[in-house]
Amino acid sequence: MCSISTFNDNNFTQCCDELAIKDKFLSSIIHKHGYPPLWKRLPNFETLVHIILEQQVSLASAKASLNKLKEKISTITPENVLMLSETDLRNCYFSRQKTAYVKHLAQSIVKKHLIIDTLYTLPDEAIRIELKKIKGIGDWTADVFLMMALQRSDLFPAGDIALIKSIKEEMQLSPTTTKAAILELAAQWSPYRTIAAFILWHAYIKKRNIKI
Repeated sequence: MCSISTFNDNNFTQCCDELAIKDKFLSSIIHKHGYPPLWKRLPNFETLVHIILEQQVSLASAKASLNKLKEKISTITPENVLMLSETDLRNCYFSRQKTAYVKHLAQSIVKKHLIIDTLYTLPDEAIRIELKKIKGIGDWTADVFLMMALQRSDLFPAGDIALIKSIKEEMQLSPTTTKAAILELAAQWSPYRTIAAFILWHAYIKKRNIKI
């Protein structure tokens, strides 16, 4: 059995295989598209900025904004971001709302209201509570950080549109299936719900030939 709390390069495919044995739908995805990538990011300020930029927009659009910011300040740190004006950030394709969110995040880190380096020692729910104290960080952003930056194995972000579409498609659910019903269904994949989500995202991306 792989870890019930985290996963890594060494046990990721094993976790996928264990899910495939338990669930014919996930098994079918792996058989058709192969194993999903192990999507991971560094647990740092830049990653949180990136995830905030990904809220309710395409991955390509968010990446373009992040790259433009890198061109502007080279290294994405709280201190460097705070030196930028709102106009500077708007020129990096930040919306007014996301400008406010990223500035607030940067200030919170500088003032040590949020210390990212200590989050890995906390359980999932405690991390979610700490992150959600920051303006602009809700359940989805916290979940993606837990999944991709901290490799926690048992998250299922029901607020993710692509994930919800994929599970409805792959499991042939009614379009009107509620998020509550989907969360109940996803409970069967615990303690590997993150890996199940990766498999379902993989199916969504492959079916639409999305380039990442």
